[in-house]
Amino acid sequence: MGRNTALPEGYERFRVTDSTWPDDTGCHLLHVDMDAFFAAVELRTRPELADRPVVVAGAGPRSVVLSANYPARRFGISSAMPVAAARKLCPHAVYLPPTRGLYSEVSRGVMALFSEYTPLVEPLSLDEAFLDVQGALRRLGATPVEIGREIRAKVESEYGVTCSVGAAGVKFVAKLASGMAKPDGMVVVPVADTVSFLHPLPVSALWGVGPKTAEVLRAHGLATIADIAATPPERLRRWLGVATAEHLTALAHGRDERGVVADAEEKSLGAERTFDTDLADRAEQERQLLSLAEKVAATLRRRGLRGRTVSIKVRFSDFRTITRARTLPTATDVARTIHAQAVTLLRDTGAGAPVRLLGVRAEGLVGAEQPEQLSLDDARPASRWRDAEVAADVARSKFGAAAVRPASLLRRDVP
Repeated sequence: MGRNTALPEGYERFRVTDSTWPDDTGCHLLHVDMDAFFAAVELRTRPELADRPVVVAGAGPRSVVLSANYPARRFGISSAMPVAAARKLCPHAVYLPPTRGLYSEVSRGVMALFSEYTPLVEPLSLDEAFLDVQGALRRLGATPVEIGREIRAKVESEYGVTCSVGAAGVKFVAKLASGMAKPDGMVVVPVADTVSFLHPLPVSALWGVGPKTAEVLRAHGLATIADIAATPPERLRRWLGVATAEHLTALAHGRDERGVVADAEEKSLGAERTFDTDLADRAEQERQLLSLAEKVAATLRRRGLRGRTVSIKVRFSDFRTITRARTLPTATDVARTIHAQAVTLLRDTGAGAPVRLLGVRAEGLVGAEQPEQLSLDDARPASRWRDAEVAADVARSKFGAAAVRPASLLRRDVP
């Protein structure tokens, strides 16, 4: 993991290191922000450019910078800057055209990864989201820092890009923390330290303070968040209006009642695995698909859902990715059914090259009250297989994840 460079002086105590981190009790709100996202996605297949200034931008005369990596940012290049201005600041930078559709594809995968931890994911853009992991803390028996670390590691291993994480008890503080964690770091603001974290910061750090509002505040001698907190609310109302004054007063005292609002009703659930070494054996690939199908089916049953469509994702060593999908006659939450479709889809690809990642996903989700059709080509009806899998769910909930597993998954290298 990289070392962040954005922490203000005196804020080192909020940084998470390999051996120590601040008290994260109650810090269940995470803000995850990808680092130089578009540039990082392009650099996955151009590792020789990693240490050079790289800018992603269009080629037209009025084009603006879409993304700049951190070596380019050291020259003052930033997103939305005219390309002509960027070339003056750093004429020797490498300028890459954007790859249509690629960033959305990676974003969908990253957001799906987030949803493996919590259904409460609120995307703000392609490259950032809020997560409320309170349920995951109980379910996984983990701390916010441990979940944040795991998310960062999985994003890097599965998608070849890095992200920064902020954790706090309120949303806007988590977002400030992720900005300070950049690049490739994590900052935690203990609930008890929320106000002391905020007050030294400039007024422009508050959510909703743009250039005009900041100018009004500075004209009245308010330079820091502490200054806003110490100003009588009636004065702020005269200067800014009632709504803005009340909003800024609450934030300046560390109050933010907004929760994480999921972007939409869940439309799919999936699981993926990135392999330490590329997987070439087809039988082993199919065995890994079974492990993934088991995870997907268990999650569907736990959330009271079934999927109408099974899809797979296959990523090769050069990050080339293909997806395939098949819609079932009726929705299912049975691992055996999902695995059978995933294997058929994999065989239909005809792909013989070693793979870096495999993924299985159930899409077109519906409530579990809809019955599953019996399978005519199966000696054991699907409903009977579901009964067995539900019994396995109960055993695993009591005795641990490894209590009941298909015999073919008993080897240790299958999670």
